Amino acid sequence: WILPETAGLEPSYEQKSFPDEEKRDRLRLVGSRDGREGSVTIHRDVDLYTALLREGHSVSHTFPPGRKGWVQVAQGRAVLNDEQLHPGDGVAIQGPATIRLSGASEAELLLFDMG
Repeated sequence: WILPETAGLEPSYEQKSFPDEEKRDRLRLVGSRDGREGSVTIHRDVDLYTALLREGHSVSHTFPPGRKGWVQVAQGRAVLNDEQLHPGDGVAIQGPATIRLSGASEAELLLFDMG
């Protein structure tokens, strides 16, 4: 559901692999408008992060004013602030907000930070 911000762009495809150690207990940028930090390029004002959280470990992210977010649990169980999340759960976030994601078990998460 991330649509390009410009109509008529030449279709393209980019694929990268990110080692688990780059995602373990931290947010790893995997997609962005400018391809920074080795991420794939997304033609939209979106930063896409992934994290592999071990039980009891956590990460935080701040959404500045005017930005919104989405957290998706791909696998495992997690806690978003005080809210329990299960596999397949997704949560919308309105900025400004700082969130804390914790592993309630081994968990794989996606975090979208969107303008």
